[in-house]
Amino acid sequence: MRTAMTAAAVLLYAAAASAAPPPAPLDPAKPADAVQIMKRLQCGEADGKPAVYHWAGRIWARTPGEPDKLLFTGEGMNIRQCVSVSDPQRGLGFRQVSREVMLFLDPKTGEVLREWQNPWTGERVDVMHIANDPVNSRPMLPMGADGRPFALPVSRNGDWVQVATEVPLFYENPLGGSYQEFVGNKYHAMEIFDFSAKADELLGPRSATSYPTVSWVRVSEWMPWMKMGGRPGLLVFNAVGAKLKRYDELPAVLKTEIAARYPEYTAPPPGDDQRPNATTWTVFKAKIDADRTKSGR
Repeated sequence: MRTAMTAAAVLLYAAAASAAPPPAPLDPAKPADAVQIMKRLQCGEADGKPAVYHWAGRIWARTPGEPDKLLFTGEGMNIRQCVSVSDPQRGLGFRQVSREVMLFLDPKTGEVLREWQNPWTGERVDVMHIANDPVNSRPMLPMGADGRPFALPVSRNGDWVQVATEVPLFYENPLGGSYQEFVGNKYHAMEIFDFSAKADELLGPRSATSYPTVSWVRVSEWMPWMKMGGRPGLLVFNAVGAKLKRYDELPAVLKTEIAARYPEYTAPPPGDDQRPNATTWTVFKAKIDADRTKSGR
């Protein structure tokens, strides 16, 4: 009798399970879902699993009264991981920790540049490639610190989903003095990231992650190592890339340079990393300060 009842219960459970509706896809209009979509886009649902982005493109100079000038090509990568965070008022979300490298290459030969002759000043300068560690984000939660719900700019085109984000930057230049509020010299730039992912990967209930393509545009001031002084103008970076499934998928030029000069960049920072973020300007300042200390200046 007990066996018959148990078998009947199993059949009833199986019937109920088969009749249950499938899990709903993530809805970008819901803040909690939007945060999980961004986590899939940036890293993946699994905490602590490294994700690698790669991009490649061109770097142009724009100066008043002159045609735009192609200065470099670039090869870059970012290795990151996401860790879950929760807040009793703001909900469940994640924090991203990462480090990144971008190499400046000769646009004619594709070789990694060690020196560069400034076409405006004629001076030959050492090239300092971008190697920022860490590049971490604030926690991303369904409710912002300002009380506003998290919103994601998502558009749907057939089987594809696009996410367009802009990051305006305006803060004290680490290379400036203590009078920037009076004379300016703030660091002023904008970075634009446009992602495109398969809808079933990014929104579907059975996906653990997605592997989007990305276009990256950055409009910024001259690199400090270019020694442009107060010359008016700016740099325009234009690159495309994708999230890779393995570190080994990176181009050989990046893997070779990382192995030789940046070996720690084969893995992301620890999930509890609390160091202040590095930028080209803070890294350059530390280098200049160290060089001056060594030379006794």
